[in-house]
Amino acid sequence: MQINTVPAYDSSDNPTGCCPRFNPDGWDNQHLRFQNKLFVRAVTRSEQHVPIDMGPVFEKTFAAIERAGAYDETNFIVLSRDVSASEAEHYFSVTKPVAGQDTVTLNGEYLTRVFEGPYEDAPNWEKQFEAQLAEGGHEAARIFYFYTTCPKCAQVYGKNFVVAVAELESKQLSLIH
Repeated sequence: MQINTVPAYDSSDNPTGCCPRFNPDGWDNQHLRFQNKLFVRAVTRSEQHVPIDMGPVFEKTFAAIERAGAYDETNFIVLSRDVSASEAEHYFSVTKPVAGQDTVTLNGEYLTRVFEGPYEDAPNWEKQFEAQLAEGGHEAARIFYFYTTCPKCAQVYGKNFVVAVAELESKQLSLIH
């Protein structure tokens, strides 16, 4: 398993000029390992978990990443999660720190699961994924979502793929002497 890579993401199939058409092949049930993997962290506001400023925040963040030359289209992911009903955080993978942005690192083991359907199904997806993880002897410390297309592009493509990415709980073993 390679460190700090994600499954292939083809951004060239982009008939909308907005979000590339997502190909889920190779994304489902993948084990990812991040070691000091760089991300730019951005925060959006929500009302009852419905984003209200996601578009402008994503545009501003993408622009800063591209200006810095920190975008790698072949190894790219945005990990999103609700922090509360009024706030979400988003982690944009980058190749180097981006000036003026909150650059952070993620470490650990992650498992993926691809879902297809409307965004409001996310609570059900999370329950399904947590059950799958438990069956495999895992527990999620956090679950992120990679929203592969915006609502407008999902409507054009006729599919709305979302990749759930579980950060696995680190289980430390203690040795008894």
